Amino acid sequence: MPKPKPQRVRDPVHNLIEFGSGHFEHTLWELIQTRPFQRLRRIRQLGFSEFVFPGATHTRFAHSIGVFHTARQLVGVIRNYIETHDQQYRGHQAERALAAALLHDVGHGMFSHAFEAIGKELNWTMAKHEDVSQRLIRDGEIAAILDREFGPGYAGNVADIIAQGIPSNLYDSVVSSQFDADRLDYMQRDRLMTGVQSSGVDPTWLLANLEVAEVTLGADEASAGTVETLVLGPKAIQTAESYVLALFHLYPNVYLHKATRGSEKVFQALIYRLVALRNGGLIDRAGLPSKHPILRFISDPSNLDRALDLDDAVFWGALPMLVEADDPSIRKLAFALRERNLMRCIDVKQRVEQEIPLVDQAGRKERNARVRLICKEVVKALKEQNAEKMGETDRFLIDQYGRNPYKRFQDSKTPLNQILVRVGEGPPTDMAEFSPVIAHAEPFDLCRSYVFRDDNQASEMIENIVRTKIAESLHGDA
Repeated sequence: MPKPKPQRVRDPVHNLIEFGSGHFEHTLWELIQTRPFQRLRRIRQLGFSEFVFPGATHTRFAHSIGVFHTARQLVGVIRNYIETHDQQYRGHQAERALAAALLHDVGHGMFSHAFEAIGKELNWTMAKHEDVSQRLIRDGEIAAILDREFGPGYAGNVADIIAQGIPSNLYDSVVSSQFDADRLDYMQRDRLMTGVQSSGVDPTWLLANLEVAEVTLGADEASAGTVETLVLGPKAIQTAESYVLALFHLYPNVYLHKATRGSEKVFQALIYRLVALRNGGLIDRAGLPSKHPILRFISDPSNLDRALDLDDAVFWGALPMLVEADDPSIRKLAFALRERNLMRCIDVKQRVEQEIPLVDQAGRKERNARVRLICKEVVKALKEQNAEKMGETDRFLIDQYGRNPYKRFQDSKTPLNQILVRVGEGPPTDMAEFSPVIAHAEPFDLCRSYVFRDDNQASEMIENIVRTKIAESLHGDA
């Protein structure tokens, strides 16, 4: 039997990505040809971000191949370091990690996290990409290839790496950690495709300064057990700091842009309305044929095959029918997305901060806590207003989100999920110990509400609620 030819992918981030003619990489190339993986061509990495950044049309397909390429680079660093230091390289663990890196996003639904948030609210397991990925890897076409080529149970081992979330060994940390192949790829890819000039990262220097070290599993030296993990050499301290800050800045600049999040809220409201119509026996007012993939999934959200029928293209193709729906809410929401006639964004947190200025740095923590509490009360009041319009689309679409810039040991629970730096002869240390910027970086959180542009009273209602909640907070201190 002739040896398979190497296969190449031309990538805008990594240039040529080659899948070699060896058995393992040829099998991974075979996985790429499966229906679940090819479906990723029709799911954009950044969902509605193209409404803000016209170039952000790259896909989960391209990202997944880029993650495999980056994971292979990380594994190469591990192998080179271990072999030059007379340690044991575990090739089987490395290959399972590479397969997991390639397949880690195979379960994403249409518009990825925007759809996943709906699934969380409605308890749709087949809208959670980790659960769908598990099913796709453990059973079906992907599992058949992995178990056929590498032995029974191999697919389950690959799925376990993705399922555990927190890495259990050096090789798994390549797939899931604060310094993993996923982040290293999407940071570069999303920055390139959106065109933002901030959030640059120097992966070449980071990879050149990676080492493998043995560290204690516990928070102190007395803790039992050690584990091998990736650490950065002393020359990469500033680059590692830039890496964390670059990732953190991508959130307010790209992922949490008000127009992107507003589009997601409109999309979610539209799906919620379709669910309400279906539950009320009025689905014929939605404008879609009864066998449309979206309606078929809503009627049976635990069905894997129906989940696989959904992608971004299916939704965009449905818009011409949705804008002709008999239901006015469906028409309005669909039209907003088709024409990019988005809702008005009111930044509740910003409005509260304007009324509660920061007096001095000593009171910063207390002031931030007060702002969060007032925002919570405002959101509660807006939800109460929404509840008064039972059976209709919410008048106020609410957007709340929070993220820490960096997880230290007390949060990640394992050194495999930390960014450790070797300085001097002592043991590797968490990078926050060397970087005052990272050590004192505050969590980023937002609180917004979106209202329809033709609802002239909605903005005024939010303003009145904000003023009332601020006054109540200040009065409580009197």
